[in-house]
Amino acid sequence: MSGGAHVDHSNKPVALLISVLALVLAFSETLGKAAQTSALNDNIEAANLWSFYQAKTIRMTAVRTASESAETMLGSLPEKLRPAVEKRIEDWRKTAARYDSEPDTQEGRKELAARAKAAETRRNHSMAAYHYYELSSAAVQIAIVLASASIITAIPALLWVAASLGVLGAFGCVIGYFWPTAIHLS
Repeated sequence: MSGGAHVDHSNKPVALLISVLALVLAFSETLGKAAQTSALNDNIEAANLWSFYQAKTIRMTAVRTASESAETMLGSLPEKLRPAVEKRIEDWRKTAARYDSEPDTQEGRKELAARAKAAETRRNHSMAAYHYYELSSAAVQIAIVLASASIITAIPALLWVAASLGVLGAFGCVIGYFWPTAIHLS
């Protein structure tokens, strides 16, 4: 090659490492954003279910109070009115029981609490994964900087630290994806 620029092939391994690190970073960022979105959605769902639970509790308490009040007044009512009031008390009791548990619709207090707890569990799982992805992203970003600096400075130790951080970042992604609650970070 006459007159052409000299190409230094000694940096190919570093360039390859940076490419792999960038790939790990892309996965970590994408999975992290998905986990964060999932956690937010599950948190909203849990909050909505707990609000519905509270509304059912208030309704159940109001109906039970009405039933108990009517029951205490039964003795003072004329015989003619008692059957209608007794029927009403029975209807209120059934309604209160339905507010407490309604397996068919999954909208009784017991079912709502179970659904809310399940949403909280999913939220916690997603948040744990999100934390791993964030730490992985940070490790890989630092690794990319160090690998780039190793080209400029020709300090091999920077490349080894970069590779180690890259492995650590990739490992964090794997843990975040498969076992985010196995190791407690906070």
